[in-house]
Amino acid sequence: MNITAILVAAVVVGGVGILIGFFLGISGEKFKVEVDEREEAILGVLPGNNCGGCGYAGCSGLAAAIVKGEAPVNQCPVGGAPIAAQIGEIMGVAAEEGARQVAFVKCAGTCEKANRDYEYTGNEDCAAMAFVPNGGPKSCNYGCLGYGSCVKACPFDAIHIVDGIALVDKEACKACGKCVAACPKNLIELVPYEAKHLVQCSSKDMGKNVMKACSVGCIGCHLCEKNCPSDAVHVVDNIAYIDQTKCTGCGICAQKCPKKIIL
Repeated sequence: MNITAILVAAVVVGGVGILIGFFLGISGEKFKVEVDEREEAILGVLPGNNCGGCGYAGCSGLAAAIVKGEAPVNQCPVGGAPIAAQIGEIMGVAAEEGARQVAFVKCAGTCEKANRDYEYTGNEDCAAMAFVPNGGPKSCNYGCLGYGSCVKACPFDAIHIVDGIALVDKEACKACGKCVAACPKNLIELVPYEAKHLVQCSSKDMGKNVMKACSVGCIGCHLCEKNCPSDAVHVVDNIAYIDQTKCTGCGICAQKCPKKIIL
């Protein structure tokens, strides 16, 4: 074995490595992207859930958007007012306190109250119900399927299937919107945390058909609409809607509802 050849090869390899390292170091300095210190500070304040509820691709995306002025300092639904205040201090602006929101499931068709057309055994996934007869075993085509796609999507363990329907834990919910996007029936919406009255149904069927499918479904009788003193309730497409900006929480709509579907 030629020791000289080995030494020469080692020196050449080492020299090439040094040259490449030097080149990469110079290139890194020349082409590096400057990161605003505020962006790093905001990223350190954000909760780090990367849930996407803010509308950006993770916390880093939101931090960059806030620094660029493309998003308000209170854009993070998980952090809420405390995190917004800290980000406001970093950005040197006042954080406007937004109304807290929570997810709400517009269905009360529990196992006892909702009728079924047949018994289903198979893949328990809400999205998969689009490929089974009648869109699922429940007689109501608008009701919660109860197979937990929303539960799997929630990063905060704030929603669970109870007695055949999804139920939201208001205190644990961060209003990230993951469950809203996961529900194939569009049954979940974000509502004000302080909302006094909500319609727990989404069926647009005629009253007689609703009653055949579910004992607590909204039948579009208009009694809530006619008796609301604030013009906050209107029946559209056979289902009652409550305008939370007008609702005073008087409770008359809930009292008049014959199906007791207004919480």
